[in-house]
Amino acid sequence: MFDQLVGLIFIALIFIAVVVLFSFIPVGLWISALAAGVRIGLVTLVGMRLRRVPPAAIVNPLIKATKAGLDVSVNKLEAHYLAGGNVDNVVNALIAAQRAAIPLEFERAAAIDLAGRDVLNAVQVSVNPRVIETPLVAAVAKDGIEVKAKARVTVRANIERLVGGAGEDTVIARVGEGIVSTIGSAESHKLVLENPDSISHTVLRKGLDAGTAFEILSIDIADVDVGRNIGAQLETDRAEADKQIAQAKAEQRRAMAVAREQEMRAVVQEMRAKVVEAEAEVPKALAEALRQGKMGVMDYFAMQNIRADTAMRDSLSQAGRPTKEPGAGDQG
Repeated sequence: MFDQLVGLIFIALIFIAVVVLFSFIPVGLWISALAAGVRIGLVTLVGMRLRRVPPAAIVNPLIKATKAGLDVSVNKLEAHYLAGGNVDNVVNALIAAQRAAIPLEFERAAAIDLAGRDVLNAVQVSVNPRVIETPLVAAVAKDGIEVKAKARVTVRANIERLVGGAGEDTVIARVGEGIVSTIGSAESHKLVLENPDSISHTVLRKGLDAGTAFEILSIDIADVDVGRNIGAQLETDRAEADKQIAQAKAEQRRAMAVAREQEMRAVVQEMRAKVVEAEAEVPKALAEALRQGKMGVMDYFAMQNIRADTAMRDSLSQAGRPTKEPGAGDQG
């Protein structure tokens, strides 16, 4: 009875050991690789486990590359995985490039992938060019009329410049700048509307794809429209600014005139005060002259007669003037 129990325990331990061994060593994956003609040892697969590399992430792309006729080693695939690359995407890009007769080596494909670009998508765009549509670009011709244009840029990926080359945003910005400069150099907006293809020809000759990851194949103007009359608006704004400046200067002159008037009024009031003060001294001077005998009584009466005659003449002159009737000239 004891011997049977020991035998069962031994068999269970062997079963557990086999299960652990087969879970650590991907025997099924090794068999699949052998069936596909890929020579890879179990020790290599165990080494991948120890290096924390999923064997399936290396073996499956290796099988795919071998079937496609590519010469790719396990060490290169594993090194690219450890560097943080997408091994399966790189192998797919190599296969697509081989089918399209595009020269692409594993090192360059891996470098493109590690640079953060989708190498498979780049190969696809290189085979099948993509159309990039620019936003609506507004520019002003020399006659002051605004012209709005939208372009479609057909680009093809340049595999040689994918690493370090500028992206789509740079291409769109350069094309937009070319459209603005071309419209701005036109003598009239009518010339742009009559020949919109002149924009694409002029922009295409500038070599806008230099230093980018794309090759511009064509630039087609999709839409051209007339916008605002910027020249007239600028003239209006300038006239309004000149008017405000003139108004400010006139207000300044008016303020200065008011200040001068107030100053003159102050001077007149001061002079009137002095006159009143002087007139107040006249009776005193007359009395003093009478007391001292410098002026006789007859002289005084003669002066009074002269004043009376002057007052009478003033009253007669005022009586001869036409007086304004109350309410005359006041129209509702």
